[in-house]
Amino acid sequence: MDKQIEKKTWTIKRITTISVAGLIFIFIIYLLFFSDKSSKLNVEKERLTISEVKRGPFQEFIPITGSIEPIKSFYLDLTDGGRIVQKYIEEGSFVNVGDPIIKLENANLSLQVMNTQSSFLAAESQLNIAQLTFEQNRLSKQNQLLDLNVRLLNQKRNYETNKTLFEKGMTTKFEYEASKEQYEYLSKSKALMLEVLKKDSLTSVQLVEQNKANVERSKNYLKLIEDQLANLTVRAPIKGQLTSLNAEIGQSVGFGYKLGRIDNTDSYKVRAEVAEHYIARVREGQIGEYEFNGNTYQLTVKTVYPQVTNGIFFIDLQFVTEQPKGIRRGQAVHVKLQLSDLSEALMVESGGFYSTTGGQWIFVVDKTESYAVRRSIKIGRQNPLYYEILEGLKPGEKVVTSSYDNYGEIEKLILK
Repeated sequence: MDKQIEKKTWTIKRITTISVAGLIFIFIIYLLFFSDKSSKLNVEKERLTISEVKRGPFQEFIPITGSIEPIKSFYLDLTDGGRIVQKYIEEGSFVNVGDPIIKLENANLSLQVMNTQSSFLAAESQLNIAQLTFEQNRLSKQNQLLDLNVRLLNQKRNYETNKTLFEKGMTTKFEYEASKEQYEYLSKSKALMLEVLKKDSLTSVQLVEQNKANVERSKNYLKLIEDQLANLTVRAPIKGQLTSLNAEIGQSVGFGYKLGRIDNTDSYKVRAEVAEHYIARVREGQIGEYEFNGNTYQLTVKTVYPQVTNGIFFIDLQFVTEQPKGIRRGQAVHVKLQLSDLSEALMVESGGFYSTTGGQWIFVVDKTESYAVRRSIKIGRQNPLYYEILEGLKPGEKVVTSSYDNYGEIEKLILK
């Protein structure tokens, strides 16, 4: 008789199946609630730039590019036209005040000088004639007055004698009255002569003064024309270098022609362009540094030009103390313009990450340096070397500062 075999409940197979199912269940629970669900990306550590967050002296500055320009320039614009007949120096030459540069020829101006000289001589001649006529008339009137005084004196004696004789009855009344009338007539003639002499004198003085004024006007106009003629020889108004000269022998040029320019080589400035973004941050008195031939020179912002063109505006900087020797007009200059004072700050080196994150977050490297995770941060001031960290990082932490262009929405970098 066969013996019935009892079927076992917990077989090896069943135990194995339940165990595997349990493990799978536990794994799913782990994945759902406990596992790291952040997106990851494996990157080679050697291709990253990792910088340490540190505290130290920080100063906000911007690099700007400019060029050397003279502080003082003089433009040679012609006041009179003509034909160029001679060049005394060439472009690039150094000049002193009064050195001749070119000579012009202007036939019309020369003829005008001759006509003005003739007018001046005619005015002088007219003045001399007026003065001579006045003097002759004065002498004639004075001679007449002298003769009248003699006649009046004689007639006065005759009148007084007849008056005495008439009172004594020794002469007739007719002779007495006749001498009296003659005396009174000569007295009135003298008074009239003095009045005429006074009026003639005033008229002659006015006429002479008018002629003198005409002579003075002719003289001033002649000097003006002669100065114009002298200006046909163009001379250097300042000491410096003739940096441009637009003139050729035989060339005819007109009024206002831009002949050239003289630059004062004793003092220079820097004309620099600045991005429009900093227009509210740049002001007069700020300091910039410029390195030349191994030496550092300080400059100060002298003028800020408000006009913005194509996203840039211009500023002028002058050297604080001595200017570098050997600089030339047009020479390129790279200046570090300070926007703030030196102060203590938490900072991190600048890098390509900023263009992707806008300074709102950064990958922070774990202490094991096996991975890096995203962290929100806040950036304050910045310069080409460092960013000031206001929130989110601590001194000694390490961060990835290289470009994040290929990371997309990745939250964790696995460093290999």
